[in-house]
Amino acid sequence: MRARTDEPRPLTLPLLLRRGLTVRCPLCGGRGLFRRWFAMVDRCPRCGLRTERVEGHWLGSLGMNTIVSFAAVLVAVVVGFLLSYPDGPLEAAVVAVVATAIIVPIAFFPVSRTLWSAIDLAMRPLEPDDDVDPRWIPPSSRHEP
Repeated sequence: MRARTDEPRPLTLPLLLRRGLTVRCPLCGGRGLFRRWFAMVDRCPRCGLRTERVEGHWLGSLGMNTIVSFAAVLVAVVVGFLLSYPDGPLEAAVVAVVATAIIVPIAFFPVSRTLWSAIDLAMRPLEPDDDVDPRWIPPSSRHEP
């Protein structure tokens, strides 16, 4: 277990992705980013990171959710085909594909949001005007102290 220090952890890509996949703030690892399943707060309650850093920020999460959903539907179609070929029950396969097409995008929605925020933070590190709690700004070689 890591000892608690005053210095925030360096934001490595594995750390950012792990935080995004577990629906945590990519900067501080805090929870509470969602008021409801589809409603995100404007800022992380722990560090103050804006969840929508630029206009159009969520297009990346929409694309990611679409890709994951289509991949899941493709897997369901292939599995359904393999299980129903040549004379199996086609109705069960169709129901499974439709259920996958409905459930996966809804279930993956919060993960796609926080994962995209983590990817965005990896691509566009914090700037001084991001207005976050200074205690959570990790050391960086990109900005002068």
